[in-house]
Amino acid sequence: MLNAAETPRRPAAGLRILHTEAATSFGGQEFCIYKEMIAMRERGHHLEALCQPEAELGRRLRMAGFTVHLMPMDGPHNFLRGVASVRRLLRRGGFDVVNTHSRRDTVLAAIAARLAGTPLIVRTRHLAKPINSLYAYTWLAHRVIAVSAYVRKQLLDGGARPASIATIHSPVVLPQARRGVCVRRELGLAADDLVIGCVAVMRADKGHADLIEAFHRISGAFPQARLVLAGDGMPLFERLQAQAASLGLAPRVHFLGRRDDIGDVMAAFDVFALPTQREALGTVFIEAAAMGVPVIGGNVGGVPETMQADVTGLLVPPRDPAALAAALERLLADPGLRRSMGRAGRDWIRGQGLFSAETAASQVEQAYSRWLAELGAR
Repeated sequence: MLNAAETPRRPAAGLRILHTEAATSFGGQEFCIYKEMIAMRERGHHLEALCQPEAELGRRLRMAGFTVHLMPMDGPHNFLRGVASVRRLLRRGGFDVVNTHSRRDTVLAAIAARLAGTPLIVRTRHLAKPINSLYAYTWLAHRVIAVSAYVRKQLLDGGARPASIATIHSPVVLPQARRGVCVRRELGLAADDLVIGCVAVMRADKGHADLIEAFHRISGAFPQARLVLAGDGMPLFERLQAQAASLGLAPRVHFLGRRDDIGDVMAAFDVFALPTQREALGTVFIEAAAMGVPVIGGNVGGVPETMQADVTGLLVPPRDPAALAAALERLLADPGLRRSMGRAGRDWIRGQGLFSAETAASQVEQAYSRWLAELGAR
């Protein structure tokens, strides 16, 4: 059953928007929803969310002052009850837009929104995985937001209509380094150590094992180089530790685990490297570039959209430790290139306001308004 405070009144100007998310963990997708909702609220819109009772996103949104409706979404019984409950919520709340984000909540909320007569149903596609069926993007939803041009192409290749898709990059809150905090000192690094850094959840498709192998290949030529890995994820975390130890790199590879002070961590890097094998966009490359760190990324998915290749960073083929080692060697051997790429990345991201939550919210607002007009809503 739904569990929420009384719905507040509609603002004098603005849309009433309900975001839905079935995931209970809190990763990049959920953080994007969180950032977008805050930015849209600042533009005068009223937003609420529908989550499962144990969802971390729901907890954070409530702390930020949003009304969050809690409802179990697993199993056929909860699905049938959920459709009826969400239909009542949408009619009672007079929502203009329902924006869904995962498969399970899309099927449930979109059917409820169709029955309630909600003017606009939007599905945001956050993933770079192959799309097996378009029914959630064509029949259930009226329109689709793709978080990168790569994801848009996937949808088009699957048969979606070009006019029904808007490409809006995921919003990024740029990290900041705190004054007086020094991660290098925390790790006991020398002033002339060269730090290759990576910030990512530890999953096989992120390419951490390739990064450790590439670091091994260049470790002899750069004895002052260190590898710093921030992020967690069992059981890969322990396997990567074992890999580093087996290569004799344990003293030079630092495993930080999960960190919330990403700006402080990135301020310690000379180079950021993440040889990811699949990525819808790759917001961490944007964060690193904004900190003035040259980046190396896997040439996959939406990663090329996060940098200016050979200007702010380097692209390497996925699953290719030799190519990654060559890119690392190129940057470690050339301090001037590191500085110029770092400056170019910082200026490109911060100077132009690219990928900001404010920019994303403006684009989402324009897409909603255009689509509502196309569908004949008032």
